[in-house]
Formats: sequence, C-alpha cells, structure tokens
Amino acid sequence: MATNYSTLQPIEVAPSPTGLRIRLGILDMATLTRRELLIWFRNPAFIFFTFIQPVMFVLLFRYVFGGAIPVKIPGGYVNFLMPGIIAQSAAFATFGTAIALARQLQKGVIDRFRAMPIARSAVLLGRLIADTARLAITVLVILGVGYAVGFRFQNGVVPALLMVILGVALGVTISAISAYVGLALKDEESVGSFGLVWLFPLTFVSAAFVPVSSMPGWLQAFANNQPVTTVIDEMRSLALGGPLTLHAWQSAVWLVGIAAFFVPLAVRAYRKAS
Repeated sequence: MATNYSTLQPIEVAPSPTGLRIRLGILDMATLTRRELLIWFRNPAFIFFTFIQPVMFVLLFRYVFGGAIPVKIPGGYVNFLMPGIIAQSAAFATFGTAIALARQLQKGVIDRFRAMPIARSAVLLGRLIADTARLAITVLVILGVGYAVGFRFQNGVVPALLMVILGVALGVTISAISAYVGLALKDEESVGSFGLVWLFPLTFVSAAFVPVSSMPGWLQAFANNQPVTTVIDEMRSLALGGPLTLHAWQSAVWLVGIAAFFVPLAVRAYRKAS
C-alpha cells in the first residue's frame, strides 16, 4: 500500500536552550547598545564636548607648541602629532564609560538592569559596542581636522585604515579599565578624579606629543615601555611608513593582555555592584 507523502507535515524543531540563550543575549545587547547611542545622540552638549576637546588639542599643539618641537619625519610635526592625538583622545574618551557606569550605580539603573530578565553580559557588552561606535566617529572627526591643518597619510589606504582601527582598539581596551574603575569606585566624583591620576601619565609621558629621546633618561625608561607609546609608534609607522612587525606584536600583546586582565575584573565588579 502506497503512502501519500504529500499529506505529511514538516516537524518544527525547537531551538536548543543554548542557541536560544545566545540569540536572546544578542538581542539584549543590541537593545542596550541602541539605548546608549540614543542617549548620546539626544544630548547635543555631550556630542559637542566629545569632539571639542580633541579638536582643541589638535589646534593647540599644531599652532602653539608645534613650532618649538623639532621632529625629523616626512610632513613635519603635524604628521608626528596626529597619531598621538588619536591615541590620547581615544584614551580620554573612556572617561565617559567610567563616569556613566558610576552614575548608573548611584541612580539604581544597574540594579534595575540586574533585576530584569536580560543577559547579564548585555549591559557591559552593549556599553562597549556603543563606546566603540563613538570612538570611531571621534577618530574620524580628528582626522578631518588633521587634514584641514596639514596632516597627510604617507603610506597608502590600507595602512591608514589599520591605523584608525588600532586607535579605536586602544580606546576600547582602555574602556575595559574604565568600566572596572567606574563599577569599583561607584562614585562619580571619585571616578573623575582617579581617571586623571592614571590617564595623564599614560598619555603625556609617552611618544604622543614629543620624541621620547627628548625626555630625561629615567623618564624614557617608563615612556618606552608602556602601552600607549607602543601603540602610537605602530600607528605612526602605519601612517607614515616604517618598520611594522616589532611594534605590531608588542601592541597586540599589550592590548590583549590588558583586556584579558580587566574584562573579568569589570564583569566581577558588575556582579557585585549594588
């Protein structure tokens, strides 16, 4: 007796619990990313001050200090300056991460998030993705201002794109530190003060604005062996041409190491936050 297979109905297979959790976690993360970006876009003052500080640094160092700082690279001081400005601006932009998380803790927003049926990782990941988007926009604005005052890439399109990506990666990595600081200190004023303590030495005692060789010997030891200098040297090589391999793997080791250390700390601080 023949079987009429046309009457058979397809059997719906329910997604596995693990697959469902991952999909819901991604949706939660996308929702919280959108929330953070909407807060930013709907606050014109915040957007203005996000961009005005790096623009001021570009103009200040280009036209006030640039003539007094001799460098021997193609294009002069402005080409030396721009990778440092990008790195410094990416680092300073992470202030917003620490302060925002501390403010959310004080106002009970974190407690409400933790009480909601959402993925625990979505809050921090959503914040990190939103910060990445903001950093990318900030870097592009800085490059636009840099081109207006004479900066030019000397090494082709692909290295230029890699320089931008490396600058954003530095900012995202430092955001992991800022997230931990904001969740651990929990107080907006304390976070703002503490951020100056560790960010200023990293950015100013580096190769960002002056050649390290112009510093005293004891200070060169620190400046040459810290992550911001390593990343800036690689960004300059990408922008202007030069040896890439050494600073590339050193930058990767620094960024991966910092993320591997501080991301778990930030997650633990978030779980304990109240």
